[in-house]
Amino acid sequence: MTKVVTADRHYDSEHLLGKFVDESHYDVLYEEDVDFYAPPPMGEENSEKNIIFKFRKNWFTQEEQDKAYEGLREAAVETQNRGTAAGPKAGQLGNRQWVTEYQFEIMDYFLKPSSNLFGADPIQEIMDKYGDDRSSAASQRGQVWSSNKTRDEGFQFDEWVEELRKMPQDDAKAEAKRVMKDLVCSTTYANSVFSGIAGYFDRYPRIPYGRPTSFTEKFPEQFEKGFPFLQHLARGFEELLPVRYGKQMDACAKMDPKFIVPGTPFTTVTVNKTFRTAAHRDAGDLNEGFSNLTVVSNNGKYTGGYLVFPEYRCAVNIRPGDLLLVNNHEGIHGNTEMVAEEGAERISFVCYFREKMLELGSWDYEMTRKQFVEDRRLNKEHPLQRPLWNGVSEGMWDKQEWYDYLKDRLGEDVLAKHHPDAVKSSLEAFF
Repeated sequence: MTKVVTADRHYDSEHLLGKFVDESHYDVLYEEDVDFYAPPPMGEENSEKNIIFKFRKNWFTQEEQDKAYEGLREAAVETQNRGTAAGPKAGQLGNRQWVTEYQFEIMDYFLKPSSNLFGADPIQEIMDKYGDDRSSAASQRGQVWSSNKTRDEGFQFDEWVEELRKMPQDDAKAEAKRVMKDLVCSTTYANSVFSGIAGYFDRYPRIPYGRPTSFTEKFPEQFEKGFPFLQHLARGFEELLPVRYGKQMDACAKMDPKFIVPGTPFTTVTVNKTFRTAAHRDAGDLNEGFSNLTVVSNNGKYTGGYLVFPEYRCAVNIRPGDLLLVNNHEGIHGNTEMVAEEGAERISFVCYFREKMLELGSWDYEMTRKQFVEDRRLNKEHPLQRPLWNGVSEGMWDKQEWYDYLKDRLGEDVLAKHHPDAVKSSLEAFF
């Protein structure tokens, strides 16, 4: 029998974002079938509007789990792009040192100096604020010092601060601006974890076309091994949350089916390998849909990894073969510590519909965009050609070069559908 629970209140947990959660952040651990709801709006009953999660034990067959493990586990690769979910930053990233929150606060002061009402030294106040934690209070901004440039300059932060304290305010501001620009890497990083994506992805500034993920493109047969598991998951979604499922299927109906995992309402699967996530919210999934979380393992010989919802003081012990439908993009969540025997792996799948996929055209249209970028990159005579150019330039999709390329390959009807202004301009020019 399924337990139905309605939370009596919501606990503010914003301060936990980016931090690891543990047993102190929950009062109840669910290990049986349960439907869990947030407090409903005044006068309303529980519904799919305020559902937080639905948990079902032993949903998948062992064969489905084994095929999903074999087919999808390799999508999880070492990465530094999981942001807040990767947890607190400490020490260093490889051979690069994190810029700490203390260092950022010092530089922010020099960039925008302000006086203290009581005449105290603002720099000393910042130093006192962090005390012995100056070197360990890593920033969630996720930036690192350029190891080569700081080494070449012999840059030492504490010595540099003392020099700036003696400078006129305008000179100190200019020097702080220089250090931020030249010595702090503009790229942001997170801790290194094993995580990746299977399925399909939307456009991105440096990759401006919809496409299969790298894993799916390179290993389509591996990806297909996971289909029975993902399709059984989809049937659970339809059975347990029919309204949310229907909204997600409506979104799928607007897409070229080649961007959808066959027999499911999912475009994308995030694959995590023995990855303890810090408190975070997911982003990018369809607002009206729902995330679907499952776990498989090679042998199940691990403990912990409970999924904690600190805003409701509860946790779920999801084990291999279980199904959890969860409101990941609205609720803060994270895992407790995992302890695995040597060789044991816990592979989690988060299946969802990426909302920005709705901006894509047909499969053929997106693949033509991809080929256009590649042809530009390889064209040594292209006027924008330069060393290491990736074929992308500002405003390229509103230029005649692209219009002609698209019309030549897919015809004027496709050009008119996606770029009606291009056809209109052509007709105006004709007359």
